[in-house]
Amino acid sequence: MIYIELFTTFFLIGLFTFGGGYAMISLIQNEVVVNHGWIDATTFTDIIAISQMTPGPIGINSATYIGYTVTDNVWGSIVATLGVCLPSFIIILLIAFLYNQFKKNRWFNAALSGIRPVIPGLIASAAITLVTPDNFIDWKSWLLFAGAFAAVQWGKQSPILIIVLGGIAGLLLY
Repeated sequence: MIYIELFTTFFLIGLFTFGGGYAMISLIQNEVVVNHGWIDATTFTDIIAISQMTPGPIGINSATYIGYTVTDNVWGSIVATLGVCLPSFIIILLIAFLYNQFKKNRWFNAALSGIRPVIPGLIASAAITLVTPDNFIDWKSWLLFAGAFAAVQWGKQSPILIIVLGGIAGLLLY
């Protein structure tokens, strides 16, 4: 049944992703595009763009949108969203309950020290996954990418402003 598959897939993504929504992108892409074939790469990119523009965490927004797309109803959204959120809820609840007991534990701190450098790697992997011919269709798209990167990285511009300006640029250029 698709609802059990959706829940299990997103539960596992939520369980094994550290670093937030951006770190989830490559795992979500691998599961929903490659392993299950629920959506194609272009649709996945559109979902990521929409999830980035809407309020809330990108991983949860993506799960909600993908759940709806796969089942054509709100129950798919609910199941996928619960699946991706439940592991974090359980883990944070346990950590909050046990943190004071473990905060000086060398094994706990060693595990966290190993997890920290993995997070930028997962985020970089997500970014590289999105560099496809579907997203970079011509030189203008590469120019928009470079401008957005420079504006956020060195110009310290708001990502929200960059998304809005990207939409306007898309309307004017395409």
